[in-house]
Amino acid sequence: MNLSIVIPLLNEEESLLELHDWIVSVMQSNHYSYEILFIDDGSTDGSWNILSKLCKSNPNAKAIRFPKNFGKSQALHAGFKAAQGEVIITMDADLQDNPEEIPEMYHLIKNDGYDLVSGWKKKRYDSFISKNMPSKLFNWAARKTSGVHLNDFNCGLKAFDKEVVKNIEVSGEMHRYIPVLAKNAGFSNIGEKVVQHQARKYGKTKFGMERFINGFLDLITIWFVSKFGRRPMHLFGALGVLMFIVGFGFALYLGIDKLLLEPTGRLITERPQFYISLTAMIIGTQLFLAGFLGEILIRSRKNEPRYTIVEKLNLAVDK
Repeated sequence: MNLSIVIPLLNEEESLLELHDWIVSVMQSNHYSYEILFIDDGSTDGSWNILSKLCKSNPNAKAIRFPKNFGKSQALHAGFKAAQGEVIITMDADLQDNPEEIPEMYHLIKNDGYDLVSGWKKKRYDSFISKNMPSKLFNWAARKTSGVHLNDFNCGLKAFDKEVVKNIEVSGEMHRYIPVLAKNAGFSNIGEKVVQHQARKYGKTKFGMERFINGFLDLITIWFVSKFGRRPMHLFGALGVLMFIVGFGFALYLGIDKLLLEPTGRLITERPQFYISLTAMIIGTQLFLAGFLGEILIRSRKNEPRYTIVEKLNLAVDK
């Protein structure tokens, strides 16, 4: 199979039929073998009914349904797990991503050898204050922190080699940082393509300003995971040892001062250095233990998807 097109969605009943027909037209005109994977992330409108009809009329259309809204990252995880194509395309269901971009992105993966190609909505049709300006700030911070030089981390239109999506774990709210996850997994040939952005035709956006706050918090998380995710002892252990040495140094100073220099002076417990010493050694011990426990957890954890599938259409049932 040439292509798997993964489309997470939430309450997009107005756009699904038009999007499906548009994608099918592009696939047929380019003679691709394909599948369209719709992941219904807990829609409360008629989206699932429309998907059911599409799957009956087109065996290449497939659908997965969540019982509630688990988030875009979990929807992508389920789509990546089910995808069978040599190249996987992700796109949003709101018709703001143009399916006509798919053939060129496919060729960039298959012919030019990219592991991942991310879309860049250079010209956007969103509000400057609520989306464009925060997005530019967010992308700048993501570039500086991650070392992945993309202009648009948030673009939903991306193309992946199959090996990439089968070897990365998209969880939490990390869908914004899939290129960073790919880089951390060893897939460093990451490209970018300017894509056409279209104004939303139906409904309203499901993301508010809070996504940028969450995005920056996730950025800190992924920076930490990238640097110390596999070796937390290197951070917590080093800080713990440093704090313990500082505390022990103060304690040693107090002991020498009391025994040799000022044996009849103030009690050690009356001096502020005593409490600095005690606090530093306690914090140092706790940090060291945090690093030790982190190492144990990394070696014992099992990455399980945090979502539930209640129904599948045109997809094999897992045994």
